[in-house]
Amino acid sequence: MGDKEGKGIAFVNNSPFAKLKSVPISAVKMDEGFWKTRMKNNVEKGIPSIYGFLKKEGILNNFIRIYKTGYQERTEHTGHTDADGSVYKLIEAASFVLQSADNPKIKNMLDEVINIIIPAQDEDGYINTFTYSIERPSKEKFIGLRDYQELFSAGHLFQAAVAHHRATGEKRLLNCAIKFADYLYRMFNSNKKTGWGANYHPLIEMSLIELYRETKDKKYLELSEFFLNHIGFGSLREIMGHAVQATYLTSGGADYYIETGKKDFWDSLSSQWKSMVKTKSYITGGIGSRYQVEAFGAPYELPNEGAYGETCSSIGSIYWNWRMLLITGDSSFSDVMERTLYNGFLSGISLGGDKFFYANPLLFSPMSLFANRTSQPWNKPRNGLRMHYGGTRQSWYRCPCCLSNSIRMIASIPGYFFSTSKEGIWVHLYDNCSLNWHLADGTNFILSQKSKYPWEGKIEMKISVEKEKRFSLFLRVPSWCKEMQVLVNDEKVPLKLANGYVQVSRVWKETDKLTLDLEMKVNIMSANKRVAEDRGKVALQRGPIVYCFEEADNPHISILEAALNIDRDKKSMVNLEERYHDELLGGVVSLKASGVIPDSSELNAPLYRTFEQEQHLGDKDVLLTAIPYYAWANRKLSEMIVWIPCRLK
Repeated sequence: MGDKEGKGIAFVNNSPFAKLKSVPISAVKMDEGFWKTRMKNNVEKGIPSIYGFLKKEGILNNFIRIYKTGYQERTEHTGHTDADGSVYKLIEAASFVLQSADNPKIKNMLDEVINIIIPAQDEDGYINTFTYSIERPSKEKFIGLRDYQELFSAGHLFQAAVAHHRATGEKRLLNCAIKFADYLYRMFNSNKKTGWGANYHPLIEMSLIELYRETKDKKYLELSEFFLNHIGFGSLREIMGHAVQATYLTSGGADYYIETGKKDFWDSLSSQWKSMVKTKSYITGGIGSRYQVEAFGAPYELPNEGAYGETCSSIGSIYWNWRMLLITGDSSFSDVMERTLYNGFLSGISLGGDKFFYANPLLFSPMSLFANRTSQPWNKPRNGLRMHYGGTRQSWYRCPCCLSNSIRMIASIPGYFFSTSKEGIWVHLYDNCSLNWHLADGTNFILSQKSKYPWEGKIEMKISVEKEKRFSLFLRVPSWCKEMQVLVNDEKVPLKLANGYVQVSRVWKETDKLTLDLEMKVNIMSANKRVAEDRGKVALQRGPIVYCFEEADNPHISILEAALNIDRDKKSMVNLEERYHDELLGGVVSLKASGVIPDSSELNAPLYRTFEQEQHLGDKDVLLTAIPYYAWANRKLSEMIVWIPCRLK
């Protein structure tokens, strides 16, 4: 293992405006449970699959053909213009794996890929395989930052290099990144290069700051400031534009605030966050409602069937909320992070870990305009403004950003569970795992969790301290939980809430144990009335898990025509049954309740009718089954719906 200083995913331990401090991935051990299963699939299937496609599709050859005689004549540049970034994300994912545990197979793969990359770097430090290709013999740099995404790919290189250095202690990729970053500093900050505007894909900002944290070289912080100020970050108030770009930009803005404390940056971050969470986010945590240009829409513009909800944008939201949490210690940010992790992000990955969604809608039909790939006979060359969403996860896309992004997110999961502060230990997420780390004064401790989360809300913890010590344990109380209790050594303790965390302060001893019991019930959710598509509909959430109704669990029922029965007086579902299935979809809790579908007379009803005519049409009683949203589309091509009409009974 490499770095032992406790450099978490965002290393803020020396940052003056971070309330919480990082713990390294290497300090967290995931035991058998919800996330361990996914991390194992990622190592055994996800990462090898992406690596295999990068070889098969010729993406790795893009580097080789720059410096190896003969490759130029045999091949052309392959893949998307920012294909380099997917190679760097593979390196970052593999490096996170090595931060968790030694893995010779992964290490050998890393060495091979890095050995392919380094010779492609120019003497001045520049590296980009699309720009340096035989299709563009003039080798012009920084003339198409939006289309060629040179700074975007550079940012991924910097992130990969930092993760690799922390995992292995090796400096060859880090030196490659430093050489490129120094070149960028000369080109942009020193020369004040202009004419490029804000017309590029953000990411360079947060990656430069993490490179600064790794190297302590302040010019990388200065260069990040140059990019952020050129955009006018401090003046931004509404979240808008391409959802991935927007959240990568705000993540960089948060990193910059953590280092400098600039008030206008905090005002911008706070305002944009409220804009996103209060008016532009799906119940799954997904963001980016417009499939045109993968963008945020207007406030409350949240269509279900046409929802884009790109997997990459969910990851961007997690990055941003993690940094806001480190700044504040406020559970508002960890709540959004958890919601997105379990729903908007996780839906992008198959249960097996090697197939992926690019977009994550909240309603799907194989007959939908968004799924229809048939060209109109009057416009054969084009398919129109269609999302081309087939309802089936794919092993590869020509633009594989979400695939490579997903494998690095899964590999980094342990780094989001815990933090420390001068007051004690913070627990943000729950699962079977343990943290072997130290307090601010250097006192060593082990904190272990045992739980069936997210299916049950009881979490048992053991705290082992090398010597008796007074400190606080901060336990997040999720916003979905209305009743809870805390026991220390089987004795109930009074609840003291601080920004959504229960603070348990005491002199901790080696044998102490704590139980956190979160009430986990099914919540019937409704949307703000300004969200036009969700009026008269409800969604189901149990704990952190958002549910959907899928055709595979409701045979012989047109699930898109169904409605859920709600008890008017009890405000609950009629005949609700919650059941854990060990054999279903890798182990899930399903929900079953009473509902209705239109009887056969609806098939012959006119397209429009009077309200009086509507009252004479009958319904047919049915039982409806819901499964976790993240697990849909893992069996067969099916209709699916999250927001379902309701009938008051």
